[in-house]
Amino acid sequence: MKLGLYGGTFDPVHVGHLLLAEACRQACGLNEVRWLPAPVPPHKQERELTPERLRADMVKAAIAGHEAFKLDRREAKRAGPSYTVETLAEVQAELPEAELFFLMGADSLADFVTWRDPAGILQRATVVVATRAGHAPPDFGPIISQCGLSAASRLRAVTMPEIGVASHALRDDVAAGRSIRYQVPRAVECLIKEHGLYRGGEYQKL
Repeated sequence: MKLGLYGGTFDPVHVGHLLLAEACRQACGLNEVRWLPAPVPPHKQERELTPERLRADMVKAAIAGHEAFKLDRREAKRAGPSYTVETLAEVQAELPEAELFFLMGADSLADFVTWRDPAGILQRATVVVATRAGHAPPDFGPIISQCGLSAASRLRAVTMPEIGVASHALRDDVAAGRSIRYQVPRAVECLIKEHGLYRGGEYQKL
């Protein structure tokens, strides 16, 4: 089994996330992609995030109907920051026969060498970096320099369609009362409206 793991804040999840996951699924022949909303990402502790339960609901709504996409909330069960190497070790222990692939966007690659135990991540999974069509290929040099030449075989680049959607811009649009129609799935747009997300007020309880 080829299993993709796609972690992130998904605050909110949008069509760019979906395109990335689908491009990686197809290019790598993945049987399943598990989406892992991070409750406390180590590199984003300076910003208050939407509660994990709401971000998980948005992901669940976004991926509904895709037989290979699954929501996995295991990181919400752990206290403190979410470390990828710990999640991979946990999944590897549960599914020792699975070949693991960790999916990420090219914008996350620059920070990868600062993550907890990048060599340990590469020992457990192939890191798949999605770059947008027309952009330069990812630079794996710093990772190989830090983790050794053997890391090169555990790094893969995948091209995805060009799309200029970002979660931070969507949050700004909602706060300003601008439309985000077609930048997020309709079900996600409805959840954002229903729970009053990104408007600066208190979140409505589920």
